[in-house]
Amino acid sequence: MIIFTDENIPPHLAPGFQLIQGPESLKTGIPLEVQHLPAYFGYGSKDKDWIPEMGKLKSCVITRDLHLNRRKHEISLLKEHNLGIFFLKAQTKKSGLSVWQMVEMLARSWPEITKIAIEEKRPFGYEVNVTGKLKKIF
Repeated sequence: MIIFTDENIPPHLAPGFQLIQGPESLKTGIPLEVQHLPAYFGYGSKDKDWIPEMGKLKSCVITRDLHLNRRKHEISLLKEHNLGIFFLKAQTKKSGLSVWQMVEMLARSWPEITKIAIEEKRPFGYEVNVTGKLKKIF
């Protein structure tokens, strides 16, 4: 199974997490990869194009694009294609997230993210807050 980071996540985070996850996958016997979505679709690809493809792969996506969980037609698209998605959420809309905040959030929540990605029936959506806590949103 592949967990993708989208274009709103710095591209170097996916290979960094893959370096850590690779040996863990060997240890647990659960094949799990971490890849950067633009490597498959390029930058600027439309949500309506990549969401169905990610659903076909039975993958999950980590994003900072909180608009995806606010637009009814995109939530419908996520659900229709059985996608699992994790939204990294800043404390405030204006504050944004630094790369180190994203690393901390993902490091704190990674065991739970991978457990959900492997075990939970799709579709699902979770918000990940700055402390790494997850909240189910659909």
